[in-house]
This record gives sequence, structure tokens and C-alpha cells, in this order.
Amino acid sequence: MIETIKHLDRQLLLAINHLRSPALDAVMVFASDRLVWFPVYALLIGWFIYVFRRRAILLLPLVLAAVGLADIITSRLFKPFFARLRPCHDPAIFSQLYLPGGCGGQFGFLSSHASNSMALAVFMATTLPKGRFKLLRLSVFAWAALLSYSRVYLGAHYPTDVLGGAFLGGLLGVLAGFVYRYWAPRWGPLTT
Repeated sequence: MIETIKHLDRQLLLAINHLRSPALDAVMVFASDRLVWFPVYALLIGWFIYVFRRRAILLLPLVLAAVGLADIITSRLFKPFFARLRPCHDPAIFSQLYLPGGCGGQFGFLSSHASNSMALAVFMATTLPKGRFKLLRLSVFAWAALLSYSRVYLGAHYPTDVLGGAFLGGLLGVLAGFVYRYWAPRWGPLTT
């Protein structure tokens, strides 16, 4: 069973990695670049402060905790513990990969990119007022999906690395959202 999953994981990785084009390479490298995230996150923080006013004092630490924990758990716990080589470092598959964005660290299970972006998306989906900001909700999930897909496309992660990272991030986003929903009413009404 495990060998079957590993085989399917490799086959799906190769299928996605070989769907390459110069335009897709540019999009995927751009999406995976951490320097791209910083301005986006800075804009989101400013937007949170503007929309949530006083509640932003509660919301910002929770979203930072969800994303930060997603990063720490994947990078400092899972990757060293499982020590699963990234596809681009795996001698069994390396020669078959196209690597337009380089390789990255040695270990890949779980994907920090997928975990961080899904923690943010799920947190936002659970905290934004119902019936409002539908485009923003859709956008953060589309961003998380693009970012996760880019990691497989670039040969940096197996699909199961990404799925596991997204699951962990989603769980942390739900937990942070639960804490926010529990405490937010004590901070007064949301003024938007």
C-alpha cells in the first residue's frame, strides 16, 4: 500500500512537472517566491486593521500565530523528523525533473508554502463576516491553491507533501478562527 502511494506520488509529480512552458515557469517561480508574499501580507495586515478596527488587536496575533505555527511545525518538526528528500534532491527521480526555480532545502515533508497559505486562507474564511468579502475569500483560496500547485510544478515537493501541509495549515486556521469567534464579541461590534 505504501509503495503504491509512493509510486502514484512520483507519477503525479512527474506529470505536473512536465506540463511546462516558459509562461507557466514564470508564474510558478513568481508564486513560490517568499519575497512576493511580504507586500501582499503587509497589505492584508493594513486591510485587517482598517476593517476590523479594535478587533484587529485580537485578529492579527491569531492570524500571525496560525501562519507562524504552520511554518514552525512544518520546517522545524516534520521536515527534520521525517527527513523525506525533496524530489529535486532524490537520486531516484532528480534526473527526470525540470527545475526552473532551483531546488531549496534538503527535506520536503510537509510543504511550508502550502501550510502557511492554507492557514491564512482558512483563517480568513472563518473570520470574515458572512455574506461579505466573497471575492477576497475566493482570492485567498485561489492563491493557496496556486502556491501549493507551484511547489509540485517546480519539483520542490511531492503532491503528498503539499496535501499534508495544506491539511495542517487548514487545521491551524480553523483553530485560530475558533479562538477569534469565541473572543471577538467581547471586543465590541465590528465596524465596517
